[in-house]
Amino acid sequence: MRGSAFIKTTASRAAALFSIVVLIGLLPWFSGQSPEYTVLRARYADREATDETLSMIRAELGLDRGPVHVFLEWAGGLLRGDAGNSWITNTPVGPGIVETLGVSVTLMACAMVVASLVATALCVPCVLRGLAGNPGRGSGVVAAATTALPEFLLAAMFLVIGAVWLGCFPPYGWQGVGHAVLPALSLGLPAGGLIGRLLSDAISLAFAEKWVDTWAMAGASRARLTAAVLRRALPSVMSQIGLVLIGLTGGAVVVEKVFAIPGLGRAVLVAASAQDIPALQAGVLALLVLAVGVGSLSAAARYLLLGAALRSGTVPVPEPPGRSRRRDSAVPLVAAGALTLVVVAGLLRDPFTSRHARLASPGFGLPFGADASGRDLLARVGHGAVSTLGTALLVVLACLVIGIVVGLFPLAATGPLEVANAAPPILAGLIVAVMTGPSAEGAAIAVTLVSWAPLAAHTAALAQEARAQPHVRILPVLGVGRLRVLWRYLLPAILGPVFRHSMLRIPGIALALAALGFLGLGPHQPSPEWGLILAEGINYVERAPWTVAAPASALIFASILAVSLSSVRWRR
Repeated sequence: MRGSAFIKTTASRAAALFSIVVLIGLLPWFSGQSPEYTVLRARYADREATDETLSMIRAELGLDRGPVHVFLEWAGGLLRGDAGNSWITNTPVGPGIVETLGVSVTLMACAMVVASLVATALCVPCVLRGLAGNPGRGSGVVAAATTALPEFLLAAMFLVIGAVWLGCFPPYGWQGVGHAVLPALSLGLPAGGLIGRLLSDAISLAFAEKWVDTWAMAGASRARLTAAVLRRALPSVMSQIGLVLIGLTGGAVVVEKVFAIPGLGRAVLVAASAQDIPALQAGVLALLVLAVGVGSLSAAARYLLLGAALRSGTVPVPEPPGRSRRRDSAVPLVAAGALTLVVVAGLLRDPFTSRHARLASPGFGLPFGADASGRDLLARVGHGAVSTLGTALLVVLACLVIGIVVGLFPLAATGPLEVANAAPPILAGLIVAVMTGPSAEGAAIAVTLVSWAPLAAHTAALAQEARAQPHVRILPVLGVGRLRVLWRYLLPAILGPVFRHSMLRIPGIALALAALGFLGLGPHQPSPEWGLILAEGINYVERAPWTVAAPASALIFASILAVSLSSVRWRR
């Protein structure tokens, strides 16, 4: 059985890696534009695009023999340790990829230190409540707020505060530990908020299990009980921690760009923009190999934590959560009220006309101030709520369905899951834009293609634990069919935690959509997308902080509302 599982997992990873690399290799031909034009603009800008010049480039790169020959030649060289030469600079790709990979891994490690500290701080109140005999979930306001803060906004804020105002840290480059502080904070705070919220949820469920009361009555110390609860809670989120770790390397493109860090994510984005296929293939392959390695390590850690219970069928059964308290509804009501007030007030105003002074400060008639074009920021935030949050919600629901369906077949889905999480939304947006053209729909498809992976991993972890519970393992012996087991016993154990997890991702998905629009791969100006407003305001954050405070506040309110609503225990 173990050998069969290993073969399925390995085959899934190999097929996913091969499919993505082949897709990247065929990217110039999908675009409908011959790749020799890209090489001509990069290498021979002073030459005209004559038939003779283009024929020379095709012969030089082997393009005249078609995409299959180009791919096979690159793959054969890779097996010999040669990743090929860049189409743009005509220099070897391999050494540069190795160097940028080292930078990204170092930055990832620093960011995970920050994320660990943030997650620990968020979990401490949950542990204290559990030890006091009240293992209910908190509102998650702090976790939601940290998760809602976009990396590029945090990067800009830390750059202004830490490098410009305080002068304590270098503003750009990568020459020592000091250069990693601000980028690590930008990446680690949202990651820590997400991990902390997921782990707090798992800790609350673990404290509600019957064995905790048994241990407490037997005289187990608080330290031993806490350690046991953490060991019980960690397996359900271990795969998520691994995916967050992977996502930090693939999704740090904006942070690496803000701080001019020569990392792998930035290198892949540059190669994709320039259609430098050898460099793009090598960079994506490095990201995916890293994803597979980290995924394997997180799976091994989870197996070590829960392996004995899974093998013996003694995974404890959590008690169903009780009804929500009245005070639990206070947080979503306050967040909903604030967000509704902003949206309704904004919808009554004009978001497109430049009728105010440039960067006008907030006042009675202009509550949120004006942007660099003199447009009312309150109006733009209000009008952008429908498109920003509406599209993000649709993407989240699509990812939720895909994640649950795929997560129920974890062995076959291992490769696509790790590949999808390792690919930055920007890279997926570039590929979709090449194939379908820039559009809001294309941006939504691109983000969906890479955003279902964490939900699928969470589903797989919960389903594995649910299947190992004694009362579920005995059902086939009693003649209960697979479909009834899935519908009656597995899905009820999965839907709640995975739904809460999906709600945490609404702000991040909204920002991913907006980032694609800012890069020309989605909605364009004058669309009042919240991410576009943030991107415009970043350049003026030092002298006009209200240009980013307005959309950032709306995102935080939306995140707190989504997370707190998902945490309320509704009566059946």
